[in-house]
Amino acid sequence: MEFKEKIVLVTGAGSGIGRVTAHAFAKEGGTVVISDINEKGGQETVEQITALGGKSIFIKTNVAKFEDVEALHKAIKEKYGRLDVAINNAGIGGVPARTHEASLDNWDKVMAVNATGVFYCMKMQIQQMLTQGSGAIVNTASIAGLRGLPNNLAYVASKHAVVGMTKTAAMEYARKNIRINAICPVFTVTPLFDPEVMEKLSAGLSNKLKSGIPMKRFADPIEMANTILWLCSDKASFVTGLAMPVDGGLTA
Repeated sequence: MEFKEKIVLVTGAGSGIGRVTAHAFAKEGGTVVISDINEKGGQETVEQITALGGKSIFIKTNVAKFEDVEALHKAIKEKYGRLDVAINNAGIGGVPARTHEASLDNWDKVMAVNATGVFYCMKMQIQQMLTQGSGAIVNTASIAGLRGLPNNLAYVASKHAVVGMTKTAAMEYARKNIRINAICPVFTVTPLFDPEVMEKLSAGLSNKLKSGIPMKRFADPIEMANTILWLCSDKASFVTGLAMPVDGGLTA
């Protein structure tokens, strides 16, 4: 019950890594605020958590809109008076294309959610954490925030931005008892990355992607959740500004 009486926000918690992470925090005693643009998925996550005896509420949010992000954090402050942990996980993959063929619309959408959305959230979270004198933030980046990924320029740019924002903010608030880190997952089996769908798109693609990972498998969302929990725990009290690969050795 490491997060008992802690207020935890997880964006993009209507599915995938966000949902599994929300469950993990609830299991450890945290009161979890579920945020997602997908109301059905977000409500399902809350129902799953409460059915298991956990504490959770849902607040619909489009992180690409500052007024939504502002309202989300205002609601958390009014209901709980504090925010101890924030996981900025909401993100989209975009439409794959070579750089010269990439659409302006895809660039705008991916950057708005993946990069600007993280900035909006951190801006509000840090304001609250400064007033209470403590906090922990983890942003979901990607191995694409540490290296290139052909045919995914907007996604790569957005995740590099997340890594840069994480390091910068971590330095700014290191003496304020606010720790800010990021995880950089490899291909993780979620609705955003379904190996079966990938295989239908291109025969052999799933095995090709897997072959590049030294552990020769894709990640499970619980492996991301466990890493996030550690980064937010007192066990990682001297860790800040880290963009941590969780990738089966790929970036090595």
